[in-house]
Amino acid sequence: MNTTTATTSTAAAGKSLLRDFDWKPLALVPALALLVLPFIGSPSTWLTLTVAGLAMGMIIFIIASGLTLVFGLMDVLNFGHGVFIALGAFVATSVLGAMGDWTGSAQLWRNLVAVLPAMLVAMAVAGAVGLAFERFIVRPVYGQHLKQILITMGGMIIGEELIKVIWGPQQIPLPLPEGMRGSLLVGDAAIEKYRLVAVAVGLLVFGVLAWTLSRTKVGLLIRAGVQDREMVESLGYRIRRLFVGVFVVGSALAGLGGVMWGLYQQNVVPQMGAQVNVLIFIVIIIGGLGSTGGALIGALLVGLMANYTGFLVPKVALFSNIALMVAILLWRPQGVYPVANR
Repeated sequence: MNTTTATTSTAAAGKSLLRDFDWKPLALVPALALLVLPFIGSPSTWLTLTVAGLAMGMIIFIIASGLTLVFGLMDVLNFGHGVFIALGAFVATSVLGAMGDWTGSAQLWRNLVAVLPAMLVAMAVAGAVGLAFERFIVRPVYGQHLKQILITMGGMIIGEELIKVIWGPQQIPLPLPEGMRGSLLVGDAAIEKYRLVAVAVGLLVFGVLAWTLSRTKVGLLIRAGVQDREMVESLGYRIRRLFVGVFVVGSALAGLGGVMWGLYQQNVVPQMGAQVNVLIFIVIIIGGLGSTGGALIGALLVGLMANYTGFLVPKVALFSNIALMVAILLWRPQGVYPVANR
């Protein structure tokens, strides 16, 4: 009888959670896609642009997810996030350049065997540099947002110069592996293979982050530490170490995003991190300043908007995402899924 009662209570709680969940922001992505369909006209062109926009959005989400974690859980404005993006991309050029036999193969599984180590090495290097960045640059200015902006921007400039010292200031090509080139035909629509890979990686990153933060003890401790740090420390847990770990993971995710973005652009430059910083902060603001789910929605909207306006009205594409952010903030001033403690 007690078991039945507990099961009933759990089911009721689940239904209540689903009923209370705000579904409106989730409808923004399909609403935007359907809204532009009459303007594009051709369903095949619309499908190609939509998949390309979703893939671009997933890559932007991977890049922004690290900064979303750092800001949402640690309240750190890291304007130096771009240096980890560029570092990950340049590390990938070195790793993939040494695996030419694998990247030159037309077999997709051999390409993945080459790309996976490049991603892992890029994440490891970016995470290690992030550890030093937190220790020597960010830690002295915890709780001081203005100083965080200034010192982290200085750290990014120094990081870019160090990248130039190691790899040189010139643009370096980062071509797609042979098996990831080309497109798949879905009716009359051509969908690039790499964009499908980008969507799969983005969904995997989001799934792991959501599961870790909501279903694991580490995620529980981190969220509890954000709400009441002193109470968690009184129970014997070292919140500082957890937060340092969050910063390292955020840096590693930026490195992974750098690999994905470099392959997307098929070239890398030392300033590439700074070039996408504006997109990252637009995504975070739309998402709700620290919300992982909000960042995903924001990134998908940004990717779709960039592709649609680039096709329909190229001159508007440069500021279309800023207009999108303004429209979202007029609807919800705190973003689509604002974090409760902000």
